[in-house]
Amino acid sequence: MTPPTVDVLAAADWTFPVPIAYGAGRLAELGERCRRLGAERPLIVTDRGSVDLAFIAAAADSVRGAGLNVDMFADVDPNPTDHNVAAGCAALRSGRHDAVIAIGGGSGMDAGKSISLVAANNADLWDFDYDAPEAPTFGADTSPFLTLICIPTTAGTGAETESTAMVTDTDRGTKRCVWSADHKPALAVLDPKLTLSLPPTLTAWTGVDALVHAIEAFSVPAWNPLCDGLALEAMAIISTALLAVADDGANLEARGRMLVGSCLAGISFLKGLGLVHAMSHMVGAVHDTHHGLTNAVLLPPVLRFNEPMLGDKLQLMAEVVHADAFCEWIVDLLDRLDIPTGLAAIGVPADGVGEIASKAAGDAAASTNPRAASIAEIETLLTNSMTDAR
Repeated sequence: MTPPTVDVLAAADWTFPVPIAYGAGRLAELGERCRRLGAERPLIVTDRGSVDLAFIAAAADSVRGAGLNVDMFADVDPNPTDHNVAAGCAALRSGRHDAVIAIGGGSGMDAGKSISLVAANNADLWDFDYDAPEAPTFGADTSPFLTLICIPTTAGTGAETESTAMVTDTDRGTKRCVWSADHKPALAVLDPKLTLSLPPTLTAWTGVDALVHAIEAFSVPAWNPLCDGLALEAMAIISTALLAVADDGANLEARGRMLVGSCLAGISFLKGLGLVHAMSHMVGAVHDTHHGLTNAVLLPPVLRFNEPMLGDKLQLMAEVVHADAFCEWIVDLLDRLDIPTGLAAIGVPADGVGEIASKAAGDAAASTNPRAASIAEIETLLTNSMTDAR
């Protein structure tokens, strides 16, 4: 685990799994980084809730300061939709942009990554569905993907090192994962200063989202010690850093630890996720709830459902967070973070659980859950989580 003597805020350049610029103040290098990557007209993609924040203006200023042209696209919903992506592609093409800077929380980055997948080729967004039988193919003389730079402003999504993005399919009323194994971010910028403006609620919700990524990835039964090691390290870091930033949002070192812990958790879930995400994706698609908060509410009941299949993994997770019993530690953590105890408290009506359960059963994350769940079992989990999920 991370030694306490390490200077967590020192600038560092990492190359795994993509180039990463970590450290306080690294956003100031964005313009020069774009220049090095050959991006002369990048498009900044963020969401409506972030567009007026200071770090968005700072990002644009850095790009302009390097003598480059830059525009902004922020017509992105909290749960990005295929319509948002189409509008972003149109904006990118009309401005003749050659790169995407995806900056923000999950919504801004998911939208930006999705735009970078399709704006430079003739493929349909859903051709990149994670479950699609065949990936799109392109001619050898084409460059099918735009240069992509990812800059997280929350310590939660953790997906800044991959092209994976969750987008709502407005025709189906479901969330779908899009990506390409051939498209990786050219750079991820992890600047803990960008997370200082997060209010306590979003700090807690996104932080638990990162923790859920690590827990679900580690719980997947597939043999992948690389991802398992990253997931356990993420849990160890987040277990102390999350409470530290919840107590003091100005604690920059804890913010840095959270950002790195979230990134590690995001890399680990290449192994897969589980029922928390499968249900949360569809609750968000139908009721537009905050993804991290929904994950937090659903985590305890899914942990208990999976418990018979986790074996020694529960004890290993308890050890890395310095707890006697992992499930009880999770409940205590959620209570300390003031996470609501049921779906009803976050605006989910009880009369739609059957639809959500049916959609969740078809989510890719459900297929890697350690315990198989029928639609009826998922509906029961959702119903029991309406008022007291603990």
